[in-house]
Amino acid sequence: MLIASVVLYLLITIAIGLWAAQRVSNSRDFLLAGRSLPLYMSAATVFATWFGAETVLSVSATFAKEGMGGVIADPFGSSFCLVFVALFFARAFYRMDLLTIGDFYRKRYSKPVEVVTSVAITASYLGWTSAQMTALGLVFSVLSGGALSLEAGIVIGAVIVLGYTIWGGMWSLAMTDLFQSVIILIGLAAVAWLVGDMAGGASEVIAAAAAAGKFEFFPKAELKDWLFFVAAWMTLAIGSIPQQDVFQRVTSAKDEKTAIRGCLLGGGVYFAFAFVPIFIGYAALVIDPGYAKLFASEDAREIQRILPNLILERTPLWAQVLFFGALLSAILSTASGALMAPTALFTENVIRPFAPKLGDRQFLLLLRVVLVVFTLAALLFALNSKSTMYEMVQNAYKVTLVSCIVPLAAGIYWRRASNAGAMLSVVFGLASWGIAEMISGSATVVPPPLVGLAFSVLGMVLGSFLPQAQPSHASHH
Repeated sequence: MLIASVVLYLLITIAIGLWAAQRVSNSRDFLLAGRSLPLYMSAATVFATWFGAETVLSVSATFAKEGMGGVIADPFGSSFCLVFVALFFARAFYRMDLLTIGDFYRKRYSKPVEVVTSVAITASYLGWTSAQMTALGLVFSVLSGGALSLEAGIVIGAVIVLGYTIWGGMWSLAMTDLFQSVIILIGLAAVAWLVGDMAGGASEVIAAAAAAGKFEFFPKAELKDWLFFVAAWMTLAIGSIPQQDVFQRVTSAKDEKTAIRGCLLGGGVYFAFAFVPIFIGYAALVIDPGYAKLFASEDAREIQRILPNLILERTPLWAQVLFFGALLSAILSTASGALMAPTALFTENVIRPFAPKLGDRQFLLLLRVVLVVFTLAALLFALNSKSTMYEMVQNAYKVTLVSCIVPLAAGIYWRRASNAGAMLSVVFGLASWGIAEMISGSATVVPPPLVGLAFSVLGMVLGSFLPQAQPSHASHH
């Protein structure tokens, strides 16, 4: 019955995505849903895209193991990101009438800057997309009772997400996100109520977490601990700003006010609701302390089995249907967005500059080809990674933190920011971060992402004060 319910849910999701595909008549519809989404759909796409597999399975398990300080990146950093985007970036994105975030770097700086930043942003999506595929593989493996291996589940999940994303693009994402947001909110709320009662009530779960020191948020007074704490927060709070999926959700709104409000509303709902799976995860330890043995596994991904195992072993069928429906909603909505965003960016800003005479129909076909190629790349990454989803997501955004946020922010708020400054910012940031990662060890005081960010700022300042071979495109702003 449970498997039949999951299959039915997947079929409904695919049907919604294919129905939405009928609205796609050109590449603008495919990438931005015609810039016509109302507030409720705009907020739903923001929430559903952010509320992914790592939030349900990995963040909850990380809290159970490390406490509140261990989840500073998500939900705290990721929620702040959406606030920052709404307050400081959404207006610029919307008013410039861009197709992708890579277009910003071309209009403000130059084509070389456009290409190098677009490649960096595209690469950053491998980790995030792979995390969602890993989650799908885990769900299918658990539901099959181990008959399907994790790897086989990952492959099946990738095929399903690709199936409805390739036809409908952003319209499919928007429609399925709305449906999936409702399932997430209802399903996880009902399961939290049930599991809380099983643990003796919400107050019992909260008291147990407090007694175990899980609500200790700030690190010890040592400088090293504080720097790593800040770096973890900044990785998502700032590093995930120059991302195509964020840009798409802002610019898909019907007007500028809707873009800002949708981002704030979606971010607020995300922050509040992210604590629901955290509560369920710790309730699992109160119900059965034996789940803590998963923390000692050599495979870091094993801690992500706490919630699925609890639901399958301890709850009635209706709760299992709701939980796995909500979990699949969270995964599918995020996975489809994680595939669509780098596809749009790489096609428009890396390939198209070398084929400027492509017609819209040929460009739409090219988008779908690149979507398939990126799916295969993310699939290979997922099959070969042993990291938790939480770790995969954090590592993904380090790339954009050290290479793309400084040229983006400076391009909007510093008129002197130049093409040379942007290029040096990207090169200095990536090179210094890569070197810092190679030589880092237990004695490292300054986290490599902060090293990269500092050198990225230095590159922007130095390059912008050099004599310019070509003028900055500040007039576009």
